[in-house]
Amino acid sequence: MQWLMKIYRFYRDGFASMRLGKKLWLIVAIKLFVMFALIKYFFFPDILEERFHSDQARSDYILRQLTQPQGD
Repeated sequence: MQWLMKIYRFYRDGFASMRLGKKLWLIVAIKLFVMFALIKYFFFPDILEERFHSDQARSDYILRQLTQPQGD
């Protein structure tokens, strides 16, 4: 556990003295938000929500997909 505290202090002290680094980390955080939130919303629609109208139908479909034997 001692090494975790050393790593934490290293980053805490390093980021506290940065000026440009804080702005760069803000840009990284915004970019990650855009990549994971917005792009997921637009390019990966909820297929199960569109094809099935109830939770029971969705769960039956998933169960069939997971349990059916793979045909080669």
